[in-house]
Amino acid sequence: MSDEMTIQLNSEEYVVRPDGKGMQVGRRVDGDVAWLETVDGDLLPDPAREALGRGDASDEALLRAVRGVVQAEVERGG
Repeated sequence: MSDEMTIQLNSEEYVVRPDGKGMQVGRRVDGDVAWLETVDGDLLPDPAREALGRGDASDEALLRAVRGVVQAEVERGG
């Protein structure tokens, strides 16, 4: 069983999976995943970490964390 979760943001499909105490965020394109960032668990708010642990892709705290990663990627020009 995979720990990966799919999250829809702004008509884009992202994949989130636990990575130690943190998470990895990637973008799904044509069936493949391009991993964008690994986020240290200490940088995640407790509610986002808890949602990640539960596998709750609809939790607002987790969605905010993923939006932040996506926004940082856009600002970096990724």
